[in-house]
Order: sequence, then C-alpha cells, then structure tokens
Amino acid sequence: MRKAEKNQDRSGEPDQANRAGKPAAAKMRRVEYEAALARLQAELVRLQYWIRDSGERIVVVFEGRDAAGKGGAIKRLTERVSPRTFRVVALPAPSERERSQIYLQRFIQHFPAAGEITIFDRSWYNRAGVEHVMGFCTQEEYERFLRSCPAWERDIIGSGIRMIKYWFDISKEEQTRRFTARINDPRKIWKLSPMDLKSHRHWYDYSRARDAMFAATHTPASPWHIVEADDKRRARLNCIAHFLDAVPYKKVEFNKVKLPKRQGAGGYKEPDYAKMVIKRVY
Repeated sequence: MRKAEKNQDRSGEPDQANRAGKPAAAKMRRVEYEAALARLQAELVRLQYWIRDSGERIVVVFEGRDAAGKGGAIKRLTERVSPRTFRVVALPAPSERERSQIYLQRFIQHFPAAGEITIFDRSWYNRAGVEHVMGFCTQEEYERFLRSCPAWERDIIGSGIRMIKYWFDISKEEQTRRFTARINDPRKIWKLSPMDLKSHRHWYDYSRARDAMFAATHTPASPWHIVEADDKRRARLNCIAHFLDAVPYKKVEFNKVKLPKRQGAGGYKEPDYAKMVIKRVY
C-alpha cells in the first residue's frame, strides 16, 4: 500500500494536525469508531428515558464553521433515539412576517416542553455570524444582539431550561478540502451553497465575528464548548461524550423484554401479490 493511502481512512480524509500545533492522533479505525459510537448511543437511550421521567428541558445549540461537520454530529446524536424526545430544528431564512417580529421570537416557539430536547442546527447566533458578516442585519441590530443575548439566555436558564452550546472548529486547510470534495462529488454537491462559497472567501471576517461572539456570550451561566472537528469521527464521539457528561442524568437499566408468541392463523391465507411486487434490480 502506498504511503499516501496509509494516512487515510475509508472516508478518504487525510491526517490533520490540530490548531494547537500538536501532532494529529492516528486515524481511528472504522470498527473502533463504530464500537465507541454504539456505546455512546446506548447511553443516549438511557438519557432519553431519564428526560421523559424527570421532565427535564434541554436546548442544545450547534454552531461553527461551514463544513465543520455539525450535521454529521447531530445525525449521530439523534439517529438511535426518538424524534419525539430529541427534536432537531433547522430553520430556513426568515419569511417577511418573521423579519417583522422580535428577532428571538421565531426561535422561542421551538423551545422544549417537559421531557424534550431541542437541538438547534444553527440558531439565534446567525445574527452574530452570517447576518453580521454578510450584511443581512444592521450594525445596530448586531450590537443590540450581543448586548441582550447573555441576559436573555440567563433568563431562559433561570426558568429551568438547561442550555448547552457547541462551536465546531476546523482549520482553513480542512475546510478547503471538504468544500473541494463537495464540488467533485455529485452526492455532496447539494451541501454546497452560495453562502458556503462566501464563507470560504471571508474566513477572517468570520474569525473576527466568532471572537466577538465568544467575548460577549461566553458566560458562566451559558458557556461555549469548542469541538475540534478536523477529524470527523473523533469530533462526533467527543461531542456526544461531552453532552452525556453535561447532563446529570440517572442511568436507567433496561428491562428484559420477552417477545410474545404470534397468534394462530385462524384460517387466514396469504393472497398472491406477485404482480404487485416491484422489479428486482439488485
């Protein structure tokens, strides 16, 4: 096997050094990743039972660089649990009516009731990021948001809602690699939006916006948690592990389930549906 191939996993992702200058860890093998993910997802099921029983309300915010892997992490966080408990909210651009509302109004209506987790795939922090950088809001609206957001979040948390905020961070080189992969792969081209292309161009404008956002909204009551995401597999596992540690849930042991015997046919005969079966292509 060629040396270049040894440094890649099956997803084709090369080893990366993190931004602290430390050498990157060896790529996690797929079998190791899937085993760790299965263990964490089993714990998420236990967490789900506890949330339903306790009436806990949790808001999880996913923000970060474009192409940093937020969507992949959310998918692994939610794919083995009930969408009635783990609700994912990914709001489109605001309508004309929503633009006339108080800015935070359209987000609050999606907040959880008792026994629910709401996961925001992008959130009210759009105002501190893309809206500010791309000029979709005024400077006054931007500054008002940074001033008011910490107090608003403190009130939300004071009402009994637990809030956890994640920022997915990647290097310039890794973002370029992922965008290039989207351009060259017809299965991924749908992920590449005009805003993605602009975010690649405006890397340092987004860096400044992120820094200002952290300075204003990283508070003791509602801190930010940075997920280093150059390595997608480790980022997903680290994020889920942190989420489980951040919620003081009580582990629920699963009851042993016994499958009941199937009822007798009682004279039922299966009709012949052969003409209705689709063609076997594979």
